[in-house]
Amino acid sequence: MKRWLENWRWKPSLTQMIDLSINTDLVRSILVNFIRAEITRAGLSRAVVNLSGGIDSAVSFALAAEALGAQNVLAVRLPYKTSAPDSLEHARMLIDQWGTPSVTIPITEMVDPLIAREPEMSQVRKGNIMARARMIVAYDQSEAFKGLVIGTGNKTEILLGYTTLHGDSACALNPIGDLYKTQVRQLARALNIPPVILEKAPSADLWQGQTDEGELGFTYEEVDKLLYLLVDQRYSPQECVEAGCDEKFVRSVLERIRRNQFKRVMPPVAKISSRTVGCDFLYMRDWGT
Repeated sequence: MKRWLENWRWKPSLTQMIDLSINTDLVRSILVNFIRAEITRAGLSRAVVNLSGGIDSAVSFALAAEALGAQNVLAVRLPYKTSAPDSLEHARMLIDQWGTPSVTIPITEMVDPLIAREPEMSQVRKGNIMARARMIVAYDQSEAFKGLVIGTGNKTEILLGYTTLHGDSACALNPIGDLYKTQVRQLARALNIPPVILEKAPSADLWQGQTDEGELGFTYEEVDKLLYLLVDQRYSPQECVEAGCDEKFVRSVLERIRRNQFKRVMPPVAKISSRTVGCDFLYMRDWGT
């Protein structure tokens, strides 16, 4: 796998600035309270999490169980015929560890008829279909269980657009969306996520042998450092290059961020009236009703 950051060199003065460590106790408390507050605000007390067996969904799941009580969190396992067997097993480990209710609903029979219409369909298209089928099931289960869907996407994926719109990006609330992947790992350790989940290669498990870093062409650790400078520290691309980062890598990441902006916002609404939803009308105030 090609790594753009093989020759990354940081100036000594900047080394301390790239600190992605978090106070896990504080972050844990904030996120547990966030989940509880948002679920309560919606007039509900339950949540649904698509549990893939990966680290991101494991962390969201554990936080939800802590916030709402294990009995109020439904873990949904959604295997496809090519899914890695250990994905189901790792999800089962989490379900057993927290003692939550769960349901397993294979998506093969939902997905294959559409894929069969175009035998030469690309892996990306197939993966998008699987991701969206899984979210159809999640929202159906949220109605049956009377709980909101909890998101499992981290900040790195959101910024890079490494997500399927109306698929794994769909949720009612996302507790880990402001944590980079490396920070999610730190929180996972504090939540006692099983080591086998912590240590395995990140993968959306959309096809055999698929890994996140293999598709992206760089590691999460590498890109998190760059994103931290670009986003959190407001460095310009040129300043990142001057700090010692490969220019081609900086430009490629920046292009990903720009290209996928549409995934991070609600669809724009053409303005006609004096108060347009999402523009002038953002939140319903107390109208005395």
